[in-house]
Amino acid sequence: MRRVLMVNFGVFLLFCVGFLSSTLARDSDDSAPNSTTAVYIVTLRQAPTLHLFQQEAVRRVRDKTHQGSKHGDTSTFTRPKLQPRNMSKSRYWRSRRSAISQAHDSLLRDALKGEKYIKLYSFHYLINGFAVFVSSEQAEKLSRREEVANIVLDFSVRTATTYTPQFMGLPKGAWVKEGGYETAGEGIVIGFIDTGIDPTHPSFNGTDASQRQYPIPNHFSGVCEVTPDFPSGSCNRKLIGARHFAQSAITRGIFNSSEDSASPFDGDGHGTHTASIAAGNHGVSAVVSGHNFGSASGIAPRAHISVYKALYKSFGGFAADVVAAIDQAAQDGVDILSLSITPNRRPPGVATFFNPLDMAMLSAVKAGIFVVQAAGNTGPSPKSMSSFSPWIFTVGAATHDRVYSNSITLGNNVTIPGVGLALPTSEGKMFTMISAVDALKNKSSAVDKDMYASECQDYESFDKELVCGNLLICSYSIRFVLGLSTIKQALAVSKNLSAKGVVFYMDPYVLNFQINPTPMNMPGIIIPSPEDSKVLLKYYNSTLERDATTKEIVRFGAVASITGGQKANFSDRAPKIMYYSARGPDPQDSFLNDADILKPNLVAPGNSIWGAWSSAATDSNEFEGESFAMMSGTSMAAPHVAGVAALIKQKFRKFSPAAIASALSTTSVLFDNKGEEIMAQRAYANPDQSMTPATPFDMGNGFVNATAALDPGLIFDTSFEDYMSFLCGINGSAPAVFNYTGKNCLLSNATISGSDLNLPSITVSRLNNTRTVQRLMKNIAGNETYSVGLVPPFGVLMKASPTQFSIASGETKLLSVTLKAKKNISIASFGTIKLFGNMGHIVHIPVSVIVKTR
Repeated sequence: MRRVLMVNFGVFLLFCVGFLSSTLARDSDDSAPNSTTAVYIVTLRQAPTLHLFQQEAVRRVRDKTHQGSKHGDTSTFTRPKLQPRNMSKSRYWRSRRSAISQAHDSLLRDALKGEKYIKLYSFHYLINGFAVFVSSEQAEKLSRREEVANIVLDFSVRTATTYTPQFMGLPKGAWVKEGGYETAGEGIVIGFIDTGIDPTHPSFNGTDASQRQYPIPNHFSGVCEVTPDFPSGSCNRKLIGARHFAQSAITRGIFNSSEDSASPFDGDGHGTHTASIAAGNHGVSAVVSGHNFGSASGIAPRAHISVYKALYKSFGGFAADVVAAIDQAAQDGVDILSLSITPNRRPPGVATFFNPLDMAMLSAVKAGIFVVQAAGNTGPSPKSMSSFSPWIFTVGAATHDRVYSNSITLGNNVTIPGVGLALPTSEGKMFTMISAVDALKNKSSAVDKDMYASECQDYESFDKELVCGNLLICSYSIRFVLGLSTIKQALAVSKNLSAKGVVFYMDPYVLNFQINPTPMNMPGIIIPSPEDSKVLLKYYNSTLERDATTKEIVRFGAVASITGGQKANFSDRAPKIMYYSARGPDPQDSFLNDADILKPNLVAPGNSIWGAWSSAATDSNEFEGESFAMMSGTSMAAPHVAGVAALIKQKFRKFSPAAIASALSTTSVLFDNKGEEIMAQRAYANPDQSMTPATPFDMGNGFVNATAALDPGLIFDTSFEDYMSFLCGINGSAPAVFNYTGKNCLLSNATISGSDLNLPSITVSRLNNTRTVQRLMKNIAGNETYSVGLVPPFGVLMKASPTQFSIASGETKLLSVTLKAKKNISIASFGTIKLFGNMGHIVHIPVSVIVKTR
């Protein structure tokens, strides 16, 4: 008997919604489902539509070759490179989809005779299976069916510009190579699994700043849902697809229609933000609180956008909805898939790679789709990575050099740094400061009534005569983090009191919380450091004059001026790896064994990123009602890379997903804008004081270099069959491989380890004496001669063969690398291989070795 896999690892999808039809089967009686009912993802043994399509295409080519050769000789047959598109427009494949769905219904009726169940989705394109709401006993019945390969309990998931195109060198580099921003990304479709999109935002207009209409990509066949809040006409030639997926949440009874829009419309803001980073229109004014912060542009401003909403603001998302979204995106014909979502925990089982999301993304890669995923915001601890598989391009978060500096200068000439996109006070003038608790109408009764009066949330509590014309000091407590109090409300209260400005000090109980620069429509500042907040309060209290008898304050002596934070400066050292960005080594399983896979693959700008914001967004109270917002996280980094991938795909239409990954990786930047090593923050508290040089486990191959990625010289390609050989090579993986893919590892000709995959990096988790790995390189540029430079990891001897080679355009060469442990060391060490071409190409391959044993 096959065992039901009760896999229940948290994966909290940030923002995405799903549109699914449900099939309800009812018994003749009205008995309710078992109290242990849940959503299960069921995978069947029969091949999905994609595999059938490719098998049929191969058969037709083989038959044609057979008929055209003497005596049926097929020795010249070569497997075609298949990238199916427009399948949903084919009458034959529509009938196949219907037949598979009917087969699912038939299986359920036969297995669960006379019982209640709800089928949420039929998956047919990337995987053959369905999501169903049943009891644990019914799941056990399904697991005993011969047709069923795997049953997994559904799980939750979570979410992990104006200037970054300039910082990445696009205007004078990659965009120029693509014919300028006017054509950058044209014809490429990026799919977003997220919280939806606001179609009314100018970043997604069907005509860009130059008033040029977008062409219609012939290979795309998606549709746009029509709902009351996503009416007909919401889509255009820019935004060409929009659906939502939420059936798992609806079936669980947690979908709140008053908060969570049952449509592609973005009620959160996250999805609108990420879509604009990757592919927002060029030249859109980013105006926030009446101030113009510059013109925004996506990385690939002429790329098309298709949205698959599977995440919602009130509960996050679920794997069944995300798998349905991925399956639909692949059917529609997207070229790039961007997911700013990660699991809450490592998937259990024989390896982290075996879970419904990663398996669906593997099939998407097989279909020719480049998949980008955020690394997660769980750093800076080692093995905190939340994106695991080698076929997924994992992106961490780094800074750029633009900062919005704000500060407050006290009357004792002490200047305290802070944040806040605020106006300055009058130049050269100091203003009296008064604490909120000292400005209450009736101090004792007011504090008793509202212990949070210092947060400046209630206008009625304060004495306007005391506050008028002065700087009001308010506390920033954990309630601001939880959304119970807001900066916006405190500003409104301060304005109503006619305050000159507002100063927020940090409550000492708020630790390790990053505050993004917040828009303020009056002079103001947030002091994010508890230590600096103590300096402010000590100065304030030392200047108060009190009546000797009553102890009442008779004079407020503290004065200060605010410099304001609306003007950007570009002197910061960058990039540096943010403390929250998840780190390697890549965990292979829940026991924290290390995989021979480098994660993250790359880092990109992810901190303090301007992006489009939904008109109904509530994810950030401070940007509510604004058309742009500044956000931070690996969620912001991933769409930067999705945009660059679109530029690569535009230039190299036949590139496989692995080839795109190679071009991004081998051309990355290893030094910051000062010519020094890229640094990585190592702690939550005072992160800039904990920095050390970044390693591949912090930044992968390095920081994304869009211009160089369009001319990589050499590429390292990897096929679906290679990934299958890797999965079969994992000890004890054969049952999982068969359950998820239908492939029998016992029939496989060969198995390989992760370090043997043809990746643009070399990672060895355990080096026992000597190991040789090989990389197959293909030259996509002109004829060139390369010399090989080596920097071995500490404690390792490293040799490469050949040390110099010439390679013609289109030719392939094999590079062999031998690693030998010099001593027993259990601490990871890092080296690099650089291939220097005489035509200017430099190919970078990081080498990571963890445990060394002689």
